[in-house]
Amino acid sequence: MSKSHIIFLIGPTAAGKTAAALALAKHWPIEIIVMDSATIYRDMDIGTAKPSAKEQALVKHHLLDIVDPAQSYDVATFVHDCLRHLRRIEARQRYTVICGGTMMYYQALTQGLSPLPKADPEIRKQLAAQAQDIGWPSMHQQLQKIDPATAKRVSPNDSQRIQRALEVFHLTKTPLSELQQQPRQKKLHHPFTTISLEPKARQELHPRIKKRFHQMLDKGFLDEVKALYQRPDLHLNLPSIRCVGYRQLWLYLDGTFSKKEAIEKGIHATEQLAKRQMTWLRSFKERQRVDCLSEKAIEQVQHIVADIWK
Repeated sequence: MSKSHIIFLIGPTAAGKTAAALALAKHWPIEIIVMDSATIYRDMDIGTAKPSAKEQALVKHHLLDIVDPAQSYDVATFVHDCLRHLRRIEARQRYTVICGGTMMYYQALTQGLSPLPKADPEIRKQLAAQAQDIGWPSMHQQLQKIDPATAKRVSPNDSQRIQRALEVFHLTKTPLSELQQQPRQKKLHHPFTTISLEPKARQELHPRIKKRFHQMLDKGFLDEVKALYQRPDLHLNLPSIRCVGYRQLWLYLDGTFSKKEAIEKGIHATEQLAKRQMTWLRSFKERQRVDCLSEKAIEQVQHIVADIWK
């Protein structure tokens, strides 16, 4: 196989994807494209379990620290950025590992994008101002009138998805759900193998999730959130601050939760994230599953890769 054969390392949070990718770097000249909607943000290192400076020094990582927490970043931009780095890695005659747990990014890369318009900053600003006046549940009611199919699968408090659905309708006069039914535009044409690090049962990850959350707190996660909280341009409706753990600790600083409640809710939110990721994973029939809790998980990943990158 040529170096253009891509390895995807996917799986739920706390499954050990970074460790597996770093293990591959010991045997092959790889570069890693990070497929994660949280580690893109600068100054959000501990709570996103971002690869450490030492780990980044071992192998080149792409798409880390590319966006300020006040800025937006969408799936179409990720696909564009990912393919740009892929071409550059190929030019350097190195292998590409795309590693992460944002399943929407994975689906967009491997199955293509729906023909949706690019984000419009002015319309988003108008929608955000309207939501400030009437609240996102009322914005959800507006969405219910124009696109009931999308409203049904979006929470009344999910500001990011409500805003995007309303924005799409303003730009196209067509419901988002209708546009998503149209043929996808696939831009990745490389052969690839998908290795999924996942537990046999989702609940088996819960002890690891709880342990890692407390380790993050020991490393200064709360101080990291405090620094973000002190910025006047950041607020709870931003995708960055809605990341699991960040939102709950923000609400502790806001006085909504006690510290104990915030920690418990942060752990639970991470467990729910793993649940959603596992639901996505089951739809990807092409994945080769590796038990992430097995002592031989990394060895099994290396064995699969060895058969591809001979």
